[in-house]
Amino acid sequence: MINRMTELVALLNRYAKEYYTEDKPTVSDSEYDKLYRELVELEKAHPEQVLPDSPTHRVGGLVLEGFEKYEHEYPLYSLQDAFSRQELDDFDQRVKAEFPDASYMAELKIDGLSISLTYVNGVLQVGATRGDGSVGENITENLKRVKDIPLQLEQPLNITVRGECYLPIASFDKINEERRENGEAEFANPRNAAAGTLRQLDTSVVSKRNLATFFYQEASPTERETQDDVLRELTAYGFSVNDRRIVTESMNEIWNFIQQIEADRDDLAYDIDGIVIKVNSLAMQEELGFTVKAPRWAIAYKFPAEEKEVELLSVDWTVGRTGVVTPTANLTPVQLAGTTVSRATLHNVDYIAEKDIRIGDTVVVYKAGDIIPAVLNVVQAKRDKQEPIPIPTACPSCGSDLLHYEDEVALRCINPLCPAQIKERLSHFASRDAMNISGFGPAIVDKLFEAKLVADVADIYRLTVADLVTLDGVKEKSATKLYDAIQTSKANSAEKLLFGLGIRHVGSKASRQLLEVFGDVDTLVAADEDAISAIEGLGEVIAKSLRSYFAKEEAQRLLAELKASGVNLVYLGKKVEADAQLSGMTVVLTGKLEQMTRNEAKEKLQNLGAKVTGSVSKKTSLVVAGSDAGSKLAKAQELGIDIRGEDWLLNL
Repeated sequence: MINRMTELVALLNRYAKEYYTEDKPTVSDSEYDKLYRELVELEKAHPEQVLPDSPTHRVGGLVLEGFEKYEHEYPLYSLQDAFSRQELDDFDQRVKAEFPDASYMAELKIDGLSISLTYVNGVLQVGATRGDGSVGENITENLKRVKDIPLQLEQPLNITVRGECYLPIASFDKINEERRENGEAEFANPRNAAAGTLRQLDTSVVSKRNLATFFYQEASPTERETQDDVLRELTAYGFSVNDRRIVTESMNEIWNFIQQIEADRDDLAYDIDGIVIKVNSLAMQEELGFTVKAPRWAIAYKFPAEEKEVELLSVDWTVGRTGVVTPTANLTPVQLAGTTVSRATLHNVDYIAEKDIRIGDTVVVYKAGDIIPAVLNVVQAKRDKQEPIPIPTACPSCGSDLLHYEDEVALRCINPLCPAQIKERLSHFASRDAMNISGFGPAIVDKLFEAKLVADVADIYRLTVADLVTLDGVKEKSATKLYDAIQTSKANSAEKLLFGLGIRHVGSKASRQLLEVFGDVDTLVAADEDAISAIEGLGEVIAKSLRSYFAKEEAQRLLAELKASGVNLVYLGKKVEADAQLSGMTVVLTGKLEQMTRNEAKEKLQNLGAKVTGSVSKKTSLVVAGSDAGSKLAKAQELGIDIRGEDWLLNL
């Protein structure tokens, strides 16, 4: 019986791979269905014997209670965008300045949802969304229903891979046709449909929608030497890999490839929004490294956005949390990149003047990066006595005089008590990537501010249930829930607080990097600019911004009040001591370890201060080599890099 179940699972998984991944089916649908029904009957009779890679895991109506947060072992970085040939040439010059012989791989940028899969001993353990790059959501059960994702690899590998989950255009059209017939709202575009599908709590919905994947990265340490090698390896392991790619040293060839793909774009079976260009050598990637936001060895060329002509009806001016006053155009509604657009950014007063944009103009609107609607230019041929846009001289929120600094393009309100700024700062402080206070959104902020219950973020922690129930529409149950969320946020790790303070240039990733090094906010406050700018990927701009912020008396008072309220100011992740044994060293693990897992070895090295990377380069300090070490060991020997064994690591 167990042998027959094993045989059926192997056969059905092979047939599914031939059908979904290779597009070369070798059996009829009826033959597949017959074998599948036989397996289902055997599993009903012997549920304790169901194999982890059985194709029956891909179906069924499991209803999930929700999605748990999942912290990625290997962070997912976003890419720097390029919109012109000149920007690609600038990228090429930066790379070639360090590596004159560098070659690139150009791959299609699939317009889907980024996912990460982790396999332990060859079995799929976790499938997660990208989230903010550090923390995503565990959607394993839904990803098991995506038919081209292997549930078990042919080899017992421990590996983490990255890819894109998308909805084929044919499936998208079919779903929308069914939704029209059922009187349901249609999905705007395939990407939204894919994202909405993977957020379903009923896994049977995922099973029906025919999602698919393309994988492009091995996130865990790899023995491969190039990006091209990695993609060949992923194909061999059974992952779907897009075959439209080139490897070349020439940016001219890449530009020709981009033009060719753009011409073919409408004929593809899936949506793409650009081309990703990566340095092919993984060792060169290691040496080029990262900024706080993106790798220096890759760039994403985005295809020109869809453009439409509309009438500009009026302009609203809004104040952000840093005091910048931003103009937004109100437009005649238009369908653009799958959504209805009636508002678009005008960027700033200099942009309005440069483009000579006026009320009543016919303007060209587009989605910048296919996300943010923006006004591109004016259709001068259709202008007829339009009125100039009145530029405000007073803050639309508090009435204070606006400043237009010589070195800035923005109008700015510098009144620290400006209501609009305070509200924006409060909303930012409570947002998901900051203190993550559930239920503390803009509507509650408006009510609290109007009731004079909050004037800065420290006031949030003085609120009581009795205060909250005085707000219009807030009952005792929801007030208690919001109060509990506020109290829970006090225990957050300190990088959440640092990001929540809204310090200029200090984003969520920089906040985490800073606290990983300094350990707590008080130590960071006392750090000098040199110590801050020495952190890899940060630099002088962030250092100056931090020193300027912490020098203010208001900031010092705010931190003291937060501390007095019980808000945690300590980093709860693993802090690396400056004098740790391997501090400042870059270490590569290679070969098979006998007495510890690769993850245990990596964690020990990191706790001792080392940066663990996947490729050997001139920046590598030492290599820890287990048995059967291959090309990485050979390269380390060639470069004269210090090589140690597993016993050395165990005895540290």
